Amino acid sequence: MQNDAGKIVYKRTISIMEIQYLHSLLFLPNRNYSLGPFLMKVAFPVSNLPNVLFSEPMNASSQGMAKGGAHHESSVKVPRSLASASVRRYQSFSFSESSHRLVFGVETNFNVGREGRGREEKLRYACDSVLDWRDYFDHHTLPLSRRNPGRWPNFPSDYRQVVAKYSDELQVLAHKLLGLISESLGLKSRCIEDAVGDFYQNITISYYPPCPQPELTLGLQAHSDMGAITLLIQDDVGGLQVLKDGAKWVTVKPISHAILVLLADQTEIITNGKYKSCEHRAITNSNRARLSVATFHDPAKTVKISPAPDLLAETSPPKYKGLVYGDYVSSWYTKGPGGKRNLDALMLDS
Repeated sequence: MQNDAGKIVYKRTISIMEIQYLHSLLFLPNRNYSLGPFLMKVAFPVSNLPNVLFSEPMNASSQGMAKGGAHHESSVKVPRSLASASVRRYQSFSFSESSHRLVFGVETNFNVGREGRGREEKLRYACDSVLDWRDYFDHHTLPLSRRNPGRWPNFPSDYRQVVAKYSDELQVLAHKLLGLISESLGLKSRCIEDAVGDFYQNITISYYPPCPQPELTLGLQAHSDMGAITLLIQDDVGGLQVLKDGAKWVTVKPISHAILVLLADQTEIITNGKYKSCEHRAITNSNRARLSVATFHDPAKTVKISPAPDLLAETSPPKYKGLVYGDYVSSWYTKGPGGKRNLDALMLDS
């Protein structure tokens, strides 16, 4: 791996890990446990959204999300051709010559976030500074005032059009899923949506190159997402793991044309812990590069998030402190992910 004008360029001839990518032994992946067919069905039910929307409130899909914060969504609302086209365009860009990718370097501003191509910044984690084994490209897609396709790749030629359409379709899906969660708790269908406000949506491509010593590093450190809900598609390589029952890391087998739904921290707060955010990470492998595309739906940084009042009572007090989302983001980047420690810090004594 070499540094070219401050950007990472991956070489397939790497044989020795650089020290900044080495994780503590406490946090290295356990590759001896995989998610079997039975657990797969229980922890990550595959649902078809049009049917789910008209089923009983606490259906299998919502139960799966409440317990583990994740399930696969095989929704016809996002055309399979569009999801497949998105992956193909992202792959074309991610596997293109590094000189092309370097044109779109990342720019960071706390008020608007970071956009462009870069590598993971060093984050404090268990008293160590460590880098994740990944490259990424971040698109600001919503609200429309943030969307500037001129900062996105223009190759393949229809890349920008596909990303914009994918963004619009996934916004609709995210609204429907949050509505389903609200209804499952006996709330008005727009309860969580109203608490979150207009989505700030980012689409992040993560590219994990082959790693010479995958047992010594992670593609992405363990964390739960900061916002409300994340919708993920991945290629057939696999490598995403979720923490099951707070004890075991299990690998999520990729399902063709399905979108993985990951609940994020603000949804856990709004539902007062009835739905849990999903702690997850990415492992690497030495043979194949991996690609995933995550679409994050977050509140604006000025929005204050707290448990929904209709879920609170004398027998059901708030479990989390309320706070402004921008302060939560600042804390997350200052302290580093550390699993769900940023969310745990908001928990009130019962």
